[in-house]
Amino acid sequence: MTETGAGPSFPALLKAFVRVGMLSFGGPAGQIALMHRELVEERRWVSEEDYLHALNFCHLLPGPEAQQLATWIGWRLHGWRGGLAAGLLFVIPGALVILALSILYALAADLGWFAALFLGVKAAVLAIVAQALLRIGGRALDTRFKQALALAAFVALFFLDLPFPLIVLGAGVLGIAVAAVLPQWLALKPAGGEPPSAPRPWRATLGAALLWGAIWAAPMVIVFLVLGRDHVLWDIGAFFSQLAVVTFGGAYAVLAYMAQEAVQGFGWLQAGEMADGLGLAETTPGPLIMVTQFVGFLAAFRAPEPFSPLVAGLIGAGLTTWVTFAPCFLWIFAFAPWIDRLRHAVRLKGGLAALTAAVVGVIANLTAWFTLHVLFGQVGEDTAGPLRIYLPEWSSFDWRAALLAMLACLLVFGARWSVPKVLALAAAGGLVLGLFL
Repeated sequence: MTETGAGPSFPALLKAFVRVGMLSFGGPAGQIALMHRELVEERRWVSEEDYLHALNFCHLLPGPEAQQLATWIGWRLHGWRGGLAAGLLFVIPGALVILALSILYALAADLGWFAALFLGVKAAVLAIVAQALLRIGGRALDTRFKQALALAAFVALFFLDLPFPLIVLGAGVLGIAVAAVLPQWLALKPAGGEPPSAPRPWRATLGAALLWGAIWAAPMVIVFLVLGRDHVLWDIGAFFSQLAVVTFGGAYAVLAYMAQEAVQGFGWLQAGEMADGLGLAETTPGPLIMVTQFVGFLAAFRAPEPFSPLVAGLIGAGLTTWVTFAPCFLWIFAFAPWIDRLRHAVRLKGGLAALTAAVVGVIANLTAWFTLHVLFGQVGEDTAGPLRIYLPEWSSFDWRAALLAMLACLLVFGARWSVPKVLALAAAGGLVLGLFL
């Protein structure tokens, strides 16, 4: 319902989310701001209070918060079909664009001009990720306890090589415990009003979980029956299904985990290629997590049997997108009926606050990891007791990437250019330096 009491028609909802899907550039922050302007300020389909509460609810869920917020708005206005339409329209434009760019990347990656172009893209990505780190850290780390959590998460990932799920879930559990006894450590505010008196919506939640769980699993059943568990498509589907469950904390937390697993764990692509994919995702509409499709395409493209490389890549991209976004609909349709009750879940809010603080450390790890692999052609590893130490080969230092990265930082932090403009100029600089120097 809107603030005036009259909801939009279903065609009006479709039209609005076609517009949102086509214009949703700039990552989660820009997409959330766009939906606020279009749906709260201009159309007044959702109240300010409900919008902000739903946004907090989506932060509790694993996966891309902006796409889940779009799905919730559609569900709120037109039930299941509204949520499905809004969520799909938010994803489809970006999915089609990133698929086309992934095909171009796979076919042209060995060309000199293409490698030079992405020299600049990788350098710009460093500035973009650093900007996200400072922006999220400035908002999330408002107590000493949260700052300590962020530092501990960074050390645990970068130096101790502990599993990502252990870090974020451990932070959430710690936050729940701290919220019960020392809520001021997490800057929690007491909930106002009385909790809802209506019966708990267990039936709706169970029905949605069963239906969307079956939808989520369907392509994996087909892969298992046709190709078996030794095929790369099974690895792709299993990994990104796991990613959809454990990646709390927004898109950049997802990227941190995925980048290192895809490069170091599975060997599907190189670190520089991972930075290229993030650069492509930054230039397209839709969720930033759509970079998963780029990874899935390349992984299948490079191990295509029994298909041709292009067909395998298309299947890999489709499977990745399916298992990444089907869970988003499951979370919303299963848990949205509980949203009003979550206003009073102080311990749950504590878990979210601690998890968000830990995500700052996760993004710091991503920033350091990308920096090493973009600026140096060769990066080794060594161990000293429990510590994992990265050892860049200094003779492989790429001064061109460093120069372009500094230029991108000046444009992002000094001139405050938009992401597409920074990427375009850095790519042009990469062409010049890569081809002529």
